[in-house]
Amino acid sequence: MGKLRLVDVGVAAALTALTLLTLQFLPAPAGVRPVDGLAYTLATIAAVGTVFRTRWPVLTLGVVTAATVTYLLLAYPYGPAMVCLVVAVYSLARRRPLRPALLYGAATLALLLIHVFTHPAALPLPVALVPASAIVAVPFSIGIARRMWHEARAAERTAAEQQARDDERLQLAHEVHDVVGHGLAAIQMQADIALHLGTPDDATTALEAISKAANEALTELRTTLAEIRPGSGRGAGPERAPTAGLANLEVLAQRVRSAGVSVDLAVTGTPRPLPDAVDLAAYRVLQESLTNVVKHGAGSAARVEVAYEPDAVRLAVRNPRTADGAFVAGFGITGMRHRVESLGGRLDAGPVDESFEVRAALPAGGVA
Repeated sequence: MGKLRLVDVGVAAALTALTLLTLQFLPAPAGVRPVDGLAYTLATIAAVGTVFRTRWPVLTLGVVTAATVTYLLLAYPYGPAMVCLVVAVYSLARRRPLRPALLYGAATLALLLIHVFTHPAALPLPVALVPASAIVAVPFSIGIARRMWHEARAAERTAAEQQARDDERLQLAHEVHDVVGHGLAAIQMQADIALHLGTPDDATTALEAISKAANEALTELRTTLAEIRPGSGRGAGPERAPTAGLANLEVLAQRVRSAGVSVDLAVTGTPRPLPDAVDLAAYRVLQESLTNVVKHGAGSAARVEVAYEPDAVRLAVRNPRTADGAFVAGFGITGMRHRVESLGGRLDAGPVDESFEVRAALPAGGVA
């Protein structure tokens, strides 16, 4: 329910001071009971009772309502006790769920309306019901509005935090998919080659390539996991593998060639350092595209094009496809598109004539 807050003490102190300073100056029309010691006592109880409005809002409302209604039924002049009731009603609506708050608010209103039939200074009926009702209805409405606003803000924060966690999980899933998927595809291709080789020397060569592909995949996976591990600084740790990027494109191409796929690599423009996020995304697009060539391509050839332009870097991977091969965008292509679009770029993938093409454009000044 919350702790006693300094602001609550301040509000209660201000209401108490207001009560003690103004009661003696309240006019006493004909029939209205003059202010005496009992009036001070009841008004002070109402003011001091608001100190627990955050911690125990229902109890606070009960105390303030009892003191205020008693004060009015004894025909004392209207005064600061009404302000205390306004504060208590607001606090109830602000702190309690709507349904119980409505019940308590309705009970308060019913008790308060009793005095309009007995108080000498009350307005004539039914006009007197309007201001009496407003004393409860207005602060209650404001309290409900404030509570709903705070709840909406809390829900937005929770949703934003959940979205951030989901984005981190998705990033991890894409990274692991790209690294492990590429390594396993190369290993599978080499294993198939080893199974069909006729000489021990050729099989040894294939097994060495499998070992190298597995080691490279594990090294890159460790690097990726270390990069996203909470509390680890970027680039920290001994013997870290270089971050995946276009500088390692030839190594990637050679790895795919060792899996039995001919890779024709063409780079145009002047290679230059790119923002980290763009460099990594470009590398992952090419890596995933070549992995798909190894796993699904018809024939054993692929052409890779990288074009450095003044404001962008453009990528293209093309390979032959089977005539009746149906195209369904899987997790890999979806992940590539998400990477590229999150940086303000564009990726298109699909069959073109007798080939399958992946084309992407990334802004050279993207998020670093």
